[in-house]
Amino acid sequence: MHLGRSIALLIGASVLVSACSTTPASPHTDASSSPAGAATAAALPAAGSPSVRAKLSAADLQGRWWTWAASSVSDSNPVSDQDGHLCAQGQTAGIWFLAGTFGGTVTRSCTVPAAVPVAFPLVNLFGKAADCSAFMASAQGSAILDGQALEPERYEATAVQISAVDGNPLTQGGGHFRTQACGLWVQLEPLAPGSHTLGIRGSSGSFAVTADYKLQVSAN
Repeated sequence: MHLGRSIALLIGASVLVSACSTTPASPHTDASSSPAGAATAAALPAAGSPSVRAKLSAADLQGRWWTWAASSVSDSNPVSDQDGHLCAQGQTAGIWFLAGTFGGTVTRSCTVPAAVPVAFPLVNLFGKAADCSAFMASAQGSAILDGQALEPERYEATAVQISAVDGNPLTQGGGHFRTQACGLWVQLEPLAPGSHTLGIRGSSGSFAVTADYKLQVSAN
């Protein structure tokens, strides 16, 4: 997921947008991972997979996820988390985000609140539109929830706004940025109370993310 420097930094991806707005260096996330225009049409959900009644738009989802991932410094960042103890870090009301890695494999145990939608990238990136085009050309991945394959949505370069704190591992610094984001994404309706397993796999080129989650959904 690059779920964020899921997310190998692409050198030279920063672009001056205005006197007070710059594009940060591109991470591959997931995403967190984690590599974070107009999106392509949403793929139909696989038979038997959870459906989503009201999905966030490609711009809103990606902007909010990257802002969440860039809201924590390196030593408390959920994309860097190895065991799940940072799953709740920086979460806001209305949606629960999961992260990928900066490349490599993790196994995380997380408690997720009931009645809250869950969203995550298989692999993602932000930067220039050209960076997204190159990244998405080889982007692929899968997500398995409780043994059921989920169908990801494919978002090509999409204009987003990101807010970041100084010291986060995803951008070149703190501030507010206008940039392009892309990736493979899953949005889920709230999970039923109880235990769930989620396996996330994503890659683009030589960058690869593997994140296995044990999710415990708390009762209301």
